[in-house]
Amino acid sequence: MTTLTIGIADTEEMKARARRIMRGEEQPASGEPAVWFGSTESFARILSAANRDMLRLIAEREPESLDALVALTGRAKPNLSRTLKAMIAHGIVRMERSGRKLAPKVIPDRVVLTLELIPTSDKQGEQP
Repeated sequence: MTTLTIGIADTEEMKARARRIMRGEEQPASGEPAVWFGSTESFARILSAANRDMLRLIAEREPESLDALVALTGRAKPNLSRTLKAMIAHGIVRMERSGRKLAPKVIPDRVVLTLELIPTSDKQGEQP
């Protein structure tokens, strides 16, 4: 089973964290999210019920092309293409060459969401 761990952090938090890592002030923790979304809303849009159904179709039916996926889902090709590009950017889907066509493939079997309610830097003096 392949699990993709996803986190939620706003753009400023992600930039500040990246700067701390580049300066050597912070090390990425083992098991922390590999993929980040800017908001819970953007996460919910990409993994909506309709999009999860599409991912199941891709995994079960293995469409040989984007056109085959359009036929399976009944979704408009431009919308489907836009959704797949967002999923590719977040490590959920990849496109594999199948002859002269590109076939969508689902990468993880499941997604785990890590949502920090209180940023670590705000937990001053806290005891475990």
